[in-house]
Amino acid sequence: MKMTNVTDFSAAANGKDALSGKTQANAMTVHGLRITRDLHDAEAALDEALIRQANLLATMVRARRETAVGPFTGQEALLRLAASQKAVLEASGELARVHGKLLAVGQEVRSGLVDDCPAAGSLDDGSADAARPAGMVRAA
Repeated sequence: MKMTNVTDFSAAANGKDALSGKTQANAMTVHGLRITRDLHDAEAALDEALIRQANLLATMVRARRETAVGPFTGQEALLRLAASQKAVLEASGELARVHGKLLAVGQEVRSGLVDDCPAAGSLDDGSADAARPAGMVRAA
């Protein structure tokens, strides 16, 4: 059984872990990498949702046009799909803001991780390298 002294408790009470500096740095790196991975997965999932919804919208309109139905058949479903797309776009914007805030947290805790996310909350100013898609939104 490990004995814990009073200083271990006071460190924990002050919000400091009793782990060594190297162990904390390793834990910070591991968690930073996991957060980065999961954030990028979430961003990709929202993009995929938008693509799938756009494909569904096109398929619905094409089906209406190429079949013998009225010009407004399925209009309410189309409007609801458009509202769903708007909601996903809004979620994407919020996730971009999360990305920016996580970058700030990484800098605050000196995680040492570098992300390819643009730094500010505006559209690309064109000064970025050609590898990044044009018009990419910068996180706030």
